[in-house]
Amino acid sequence: METPHTQHLSAADYEHVYEPAEDSFLLLDALEADLPFLDALQPRLCVELGSGSGIVITALAKRLTQSTLCLATDINPHACAATKRTASHNGARLDSVRCNLADALRPRSVDLLLFNPPYVVTSDEELQGKEMLAGSPLVYSWAGGQHGRRVTDVLLQQLDGILSPIGVLYLLLLRENKPDEVIQQLIKLNFKAVKCMERRIPGEYLYIIKVTRSIN
Repeated sequence: METPHTQHLSAADYEHVYEPAEDSFLLLDALEADLPFLDALQPRLCVELGSGSGIVITALAKRLTQSTLCLATDINPHACAATKRTASHNGARLDSVRCNLADALRPRSVDLLLFNPPYVVTSDEELQGKEMLAGSPLVYSWAGGQHGRRVTDVLLQQLDGILSPIGVLYLLLLRENKPDEVIQQLIKLNFKAVKCMERRIPGEYLYIIKVTRSIN
């Protein structure tokens, strides 16, 4: 799976859009390692929540078959525009929609869901403070509130209504996000969740959690 080119994005773009970093590349590596599973899955709808620069969804859009509709969502209009430009620059077919998480999608329609959430631990006061509201939308790409999981926990409660019957989620977490606790929470919600890849980087330890529906 090719890593998309991003030369078209400038320093000015990265003032408003999350720049691809080690977490982005870990998610790409996990998806590449799981390509046999994804090929067998034959997803009809692939969605990345919070696409940022668009490198992850663009890489998948180029690799998956033309029968897969690839879609990106982001609450940040700059990220939606950047994702479209990244797709165009790399010859990928996908669309980008401005919305919160999966709010604009038909229920239980997503076969392949990707999420690199805002995971940095911050206080809730900091997350909701005036300095956040007045600042660049970029802060919402990393500031995660208590345990760095405010947005992730919202998604987990919505997940049953997002994933199709065969749906799978690849979720990126930081060690401080308490991934084992997230896995137990998912099990209680009738999902199966496993750590499929992990990586130590300077100052952080990252995990990719693969989530599927439990078979009763």
